[in-house]
Amino acid sequence: MKIIVDADAAPVKNEVIQLAGEYNLPVVFVSNIAHYSLASYPDYVKTIYVEKGADRADFKIVQLANKGDIVITQDYGLASLLLPKGCRVAHHLGYEYTNENIERLLQNRHLGALKRKSGERTKGPKPFTEANRQQFVSFFKQLLEE
Repeated sequence: MKIIVDADAAPVKNEVIQLAGEYNLPVVFVSNIAHYSLASYPDYVKTIYVEKGADRADFKIVQLANKGDIVITQDYGLASLLLPKGCRVAHHLGYEYTNENIERLLQNRHLGALKRKSGERTKGPKPFTEANRQQFVSFFKQLLEE
């Protein structure tokens, strides 16, 4: 089992690194080359950069993911591709994508896109808070213990 992170906009990288180290699990960050970083990570963390382009990181994550892996992403579409592979897919707000909730999440995303396309202004995501971070850590620990 490995942990794969859709790393372009993941606000919980440090928490994932720390917890993965405690559980002795490898971590793979997948990111667009436009988000290249000189950050150094422990030996159990690997960073893969993909070319610029729509969904390139998502395609790489699908290619890398295997049954039993944990993937962290905020992308509902990517989550919907990983669930049939037998991956556990988590959001950084501390919940898991499941076969029971993915359809509703995708439908809500689609409805939001239709509203924006018609010119309606919609609110963006709320800022990530310390409470969100703590919720993720608690959720992620529980996920790792299962």
